[in-house]
Amino acid sequence: MEFLPINREEMLQRGWEQPDFIYISGDAYVDHPSFGAAIITRMLEAHGYKVVFLSQPNWKKNEEFLQFAEPRLGFLVSSGNIDSMVNHYSVNKRRRDKDSYTDEGVMGKRPDRATIVYSKKVRELFPNSAIILGGIEASLRRLAHYDYWDDKVRPSILLDANADMVLYGMGETSIIELAEALDGGLNIKDITYIRGSVYQTKSIDALFEHEVLPTFEEIKNDKRKYAESFKIQHENHDALNATILVEPYKNCYVVQNTPSLPLSTKEMDFSYSLPYMRKFHPRYKYIPAIEEVKFSVISNRGCFGSCSFCALTAHQGRIIQSRSKDSIVNEVKRITEYDDFKGYIHDVGGPTANFYHPSCDKQLKVGTCKHKECLHPKPCPNLKVDHKDYLEILRACRKLPKIKKVFVRSGIRYDYLMHDKDDTFFKELIEHHISGQLKVAPEHVSNKVLDVMGKCNFELYDSFTKKYERLNKEAGKNQFLVPYLMSSHPGCDIHDAVELACYLKRIRHTPQQVQDFYPTPSTLSTCMYYTGLDPMTGKKVYVEKDPHEKLLQRALMQYSYPKNYDLVYEALKKANRLDLIGNNGKCLIPPPIYNNRQSQDRRAQNGKSRKR
Repeated sequence: MEFLPINREEMLQRGWEQPDFIYISGDAYVDHPSFGAAIITRMLEAHGYKVVFLSQPNWKKNEEFLQFAEPRLGFLVSSGNIDSMVNHYSVNKRRRDKDSYTDEGVMGKRPDRATIVYSKKVRELFPNSAIILGGIEASLRRLAHYDYWDDKVRPSILLDANADMVLYGMGETSIIELAEALDGGLNIKDITYIRGSVYQTKSIDALFEHEVLPTFEEIKNDKRKYAESFKIQHENHDALNATILVEPYKNCYVVQNTPSLPLSTKEMDFSYSLPYMRKFHPRYKYIPAIEEVKFSVISNRGCFGSCSFCALTAHQGRIIQSRSKDSIVNEVKRITEYDDFKGYIHDVGGPTANFYHPSCDKQLKVGTCKHKECLHPKPCPNLKVDHKDYLEILRACRKLPKIKKVFVRSGIRYDYLMHDKDDTFFKELIEHHISGQLKVAPEHVSNKVLDVMGKCNFELYDSFTKKYERLNKEAGKNQFLVPYLMSSHPGCDIHDAVELACYLKRIRHTPQQVQDFYPTPSTLSTCMYYTGLDPMTGKKVYVEKDPHEKLLQRALMQYSYPKNYDLVYEALKKANRLDLIGNNGKCLIPPPIYNNRQSQDRRAQNGKSRKR
């Protein structure tokens, strides 16, 4: 096994005068199946194509882009494993100081909107070459979208980047179909039939079944039109029942073909059997992002949880795709052969670890329901709840030689777990697969907010915590729950934030980190944030956008911090909850002391007592 060529010298060492594809990535080069770039490039290699890897090129200069000459078939352009804007900026739009996908975490090795910048540079230098965009940044911007950082609606990234095509979703099947078409002599402009692709055209006369969305000008100027367009897109994420979507612009149309079909188990096994090095390229000293995934195994894709704030539905779809037990166990065996393996598999899972099968049988025939979710607001009567096969995989992995522990660290859907009448998986999860604490995502405690989030009601989570505690005691374990919670999500006002703070007081938990809602492209929640409307119902949704009001919600989640005292006091006053200011056990903060020195001492003491 060896890495793909990363410069002209390495390409010539392989005897290549010209590559078929140049893959440009905003990440450092990590050849691990948790990195989309590795999967796409290894897939092309497996089908006989010559691929070179150009990681984090200096976009202000031409030399690195020119070193390989023009590729025979085209350029593949991606921002990397993560959206470059999310990578660079916090939800407060402050510049981050670390990039986990860059050598030693150095910030600044990729540009803002990396996909667009790289694509424009390629178009400048190679005006006649095919440019295909992919990855999460392009996938979720394939049609017009609200951009949080610019606070405006931007057109399809295809037009912004002056590219020829977007391949959205995971891309294994669509990239090979595209490569074969280009290799067969077709011009990129004539390749308009590939599932999971987006292209622009001057005429849609040749299209048969399709749906025309509101125009770009309409959705840019009318939030109800934006919501209407989003609803249509949201209802066409399923490969088996989606239709072709057309978005009109002044001088062209952007056409989104139907999504790629879900991978079969055989296809997915093949994808993860390719000769990955499972490490970063030796040119680097250390890539922080490898830490959690190096000894982790992906078992599935897709998610039928459909949380409003998550883009998985738009990217991977709701139909679960899974690898076989043998494929997963064989990968774990390979991991145990690495010199630096210490006996611990960090994770066997996916977007949702305990989703191993489609939620119901009919999905593989007719697709997922357009107007009904599998788990929200209540589980569908057709929902299949079964952990047996996933549990068998975990059992097989933990029996292997050299294995000390197999952890499950990717998300567990506690609601799905609670719907399982058989406690065997729950008990073995606690007994064998938790490293002292289990991270779960209730997200909030207000049922009003949870409904907007597309999450189950809080009562189910409360039941889960009690059952988790009971099963831990029965197993002789002392393992904790770490809840992920979110502030300022659409639908959440100051009263809901106070309710959350009171819950945290009751369970004696102070989150070390607080996640404000981050409006990223193509999520239902982002549509609500921008429009103030629930696109599925057309009803108004409360949205907190004022930075100070959002700060109040955030401070309430860390009410015991002395530095937050004034903000929490203001928030409680605003919510008309002065009953929570006092010295009894139900109060969040003590009464104010007006002498500054006394006030500081009191707050410091309060912070110490809370931490105890």
